[in-house]
Amino acid sequence: MVDDLPHILVVDDDRRIRNLLQAFLMENGFRISVAGSAVEAREHMRIVSFDLVVLDIMMPGETGLAFTEWLRAEGNPVPILMLSALAEASDRIAGLETGSDDYLAKPFEPRELLLRIRGLLKRQEQVARGQPEVAFGPFIFHVQRGELRRGAELIRLTTREREFLRILADNANNTVARSDLAPEGSEEGARSVDVQINRLRQKIEDDPSNPVHLQTVRGAGYVLHAD
Repeated sequence: MVDDLPHILVVDDDRRIRNLLQAFLMENGFRISVAGSAVEAREHMRIVSFDLVVLDIMMPGETGLAFTEWLRAEGNPVPILMLSALAEASDRIAGLETGSDDYLAKPFEPRELLLRIRGLLKRQEQVARGQPEVAFGPFIFHVQRGELRRGAELIRLTTREREFLRILADNANNTVARSDLAPEGSEEGARSVDVQINRLRQKIEDDPSNPVHLQTVRGAGYVLHAD
């Protein structure tokens, strides 16, 4: 099934390269989405959980480096393969320091790109085996992938909702302090926690005003009740 294929997001401002990569990777057994800018990529990632991102470093506006920094700051662990015409060691180091997982200089052999992608996906799969799937009610949450499903249905999560659910799932059946969800501890941060919790409840509770899975522990925080 197509839905079972690894889903890759290709981000490059050059339409020709986007189209070539899309065609080549689809021929080699991947699902592909494309974006021409970091802004467009961010919109994709708000509604889809990707298995890997192929990201051009030199884009107008927000660069690949800046976009990678944003992803990691948001707690998104998706593997990132950076592409760049910059071949200096300092450029590769900069890419890796911002949080990318691999770096490939342009021009490159398509077969090498394929090997790099398969290597990153294999590594991610090995990591994922050590990460549990947390079940609660009719839902299953894959912690590493940040993927929430209800049966065969994929529940769309925002980046913040996904990160909150990761923290709660990692501590399933234990109370998570509000300060752990809003590390800055500011009043604004506390309000943001309430908003995100309410949004999550809209997606996982039959009656969000009377939650069963994600409950408030008065004066302490929140607990996700797992099966």
